[in-house]
Amino acid sequence: MTHIVPDARMAFVAKVQVPDPAAPLFDLTAAKTMYGGKAVSIGSSIFVFASENDGGQGLLARGVVTHAAPVQAIAGLARQTPRASVTIRRIALARRPLGRSDLKAFRDWNDGRPETELNFKLYRQATNKIVAISEAAARLLMTYF
Repeated sequence: MTHIVPDARMAFVAKVQVPDPAAPLFDLTAAKTMYGGKAVSIGSSIFVFASENDGGQGLLARGVVTHAAPVQAIAGLARQTPRASVTIRRIALARRPLGRSDLKAFRDWNDGRPETELNFKLYRQATNKIVAISEAAARLLMTYF
């Protein structure tokens, strides 16, 4: 298993239930981390997708992580997805939509496109999660703000 070391250029996406899209802070408690998401740390740039499974519309906001802490594994449970609790300070709201329906066409997992990376990491499995994304995917998401 490859361990991802965070650096200043690493960005993340949190696909989560968002009870109040206008909130200045998003508190995520024990969020699943996948695809390098466990490397999320204070100061990380993060894009928030309001999960369509929970009534959201996809890309919602851009923010910065102000608190990040790993959640201890449950003793005696063999297989566990790493989790983290994070607080995100919202910096900007998305100006145009980007969600599951927009990314659905990008299914050639080996084409190297940032849209395909986002589709794979966010929607191949329906779970809400925090994932690390490439610089190309972060640049693409910045065009929505």
